Amino acid sequence: MRHHGGVGTRILAVEDDERIRSAVKLALEDEGWTVDEAESGEEAIEKFQSSNPDVVLIDIMLPGIDGFELCRTLRRTSDVPVVMVTARNDTHDVVAGLEAGADDYLTKPFAPKELSARIRALLRRIRPGTPGHARLTFGDLELIPDEGKVMRDGEEVHLTKTEFRLLCELAESPGKVLSREALLDKVWGYDYFGDGRLVDVHVRRLRTKVEADPANPRHVVTVRGLGYRLQTRTKAAGSVAWSTDPARRHSDCGDVSC
Repeated sequence: MRHHGGVGTRILAVEDDERIRSAVKLALEDEGWTVDEAESGEEAIEKFQSSNPDVVLIDIMLPGIDGFELCRTLRRTSDVPVVMVTARNDTHDVVAGLEAGADDYLTKPFAPKELSARIRALLRRIRPGTPGHARLTFGDLELIPDEGKVMRDGEEVHLTKTEFRLLCELAESPGKVLSREALLDKVWGYDYFGDGRLVDVHVRRLRTKVEADPANPRHVVTVRGLGYRLQTRTKAAGSVAWSTDPARRHSDCGDVSC
């Protein structure tokens, strides 16, 4: 297992502009990370399979397979953290990239320090940790932080690391409303350049996987004007219940690999 955040960390940078790609490579190598390059989606898929990167940077405007399709392709087999890079702060591109499965995004032009900060935040979220919680059940869902699993009606649900971390944070305080700003800080690890759209899109993605009817969620609910909460009670299934010692209930979900 790699030691995320330093020596041994491998980044795959997918960018068709050689000048930008070289600048990104130099900036990331200055952080001590190993950087593999790809100038097309097709080359990126080959490099991804052979290099097993810890984080992937994907430019949206690629020749051949574009960034959206490349991200969807990677998501079919991997939960590797993905940062989408857009040429402009276009709401459609940002949302489409997040809906395709990206964990974060950057808008060109960006400073090398900002890129490095985003990647460090991603790496902190996926680093291995020590066990904390046992199991949490709410309705037809069971959350097992120590194993990085979510079960729905007895079947495992595949979540990305960011989706799992989001559910963990909501589960830390069942019934409590968490603002977008609080979730950006807890899940993405920053608040000074965060964007509430990251939270909204990830909540939508999470609902498609854990809700029987995503359009009418029973578990992850919106509190208009305030944020989101994990619903502790539903008509069909009682309240949230931890199946471990109560003294362990409040351990930080950030201490597990979510």
